[in-house]
Amino acid sequence: MLHNAPYLEHGTIVENAMMYPDGSFDLDDERFTPNSRASYPLSFLSNIKTPPVGSYPKTILFLTADANGVLPPASRLTPEQAMLWFLMGYTSKLAGTETGIVDPVSTFSRFFGEPFMPRNPDVYARMLGERMRRHGSQVYLINTGWSGGPFGVGARMDINVTRAIVHAALSGDLDEVEYDEDARFHLLVPRQCPGVPAEILQPKNTWEDKSAYEERADKLASEFSVHFDKAYGDKNIDPAVMQQCPGK
Repeated sequence: MLHNAPYLEHGTIVENAMMYPDGSFDLDDERFTPNSRASYPLSFLSNIKTPPVGSYPKTILFLTADANGVLPPASRLTPEQAMLWFLMGYTSKLAGTETGIVDPVSTFSRFFGEPFMPRNPDVYARMLGERMRRHGSQVYLINTGWSGGPFGVGARMDINVTRAIVHAALSGDLDEVEYDEDARFHLLVPRQCPGVPAEILQPKNTWEDKSAYEERADKLASEFSVHFDKAYGDKNIDPAVMQQCPGK
């Protein structure tokens, strides 16, 4: 902690951490929350790119933590599907992210960061689709949540599986495989992925109780549909995008 340093050398923002009057932190103190974080200027680092900007990305990764255990670990999205999932911002609130969250809870936050997106939702969705087409960008939805069942029944996705999927997406390996469309969630699911057992790419295969999978998947798809109608029913969303909403 540089609490005695000149003010120009300050600049770190610390959130959700116990701070004492002398300026020191106890990062092991979890009385209020275990979800601590810090941010600081890029100028504090020596090996940065100047200026800190790059070209348009060829590969975009959407991350979701599906506590229902019904989404594939990897999916490829068309521009319309990407715009829909961008609008929905589906994930699960996990223990430690908010006060009172013990078990995961499904949540929707448009554009994966609703408070920071002040313009009308159709504007941002359209911007994404236009740039995907203009620059040939590919979007993949990566589920880091549960497999084999919902929270409490299944298991969290193996991080080595997630790493293999990310590598395959960024390297272009997923461009070369065949896909099957998930008609319920409107996702393109790869038949194979280097470094990932093929049988887990279809989430139903990992469930012992197949009927329970169908029931849980239908329930989540219905939640998507209800939320879409409530949040975007009068927001001038392109019908081609609306049709990609689960439950539609």
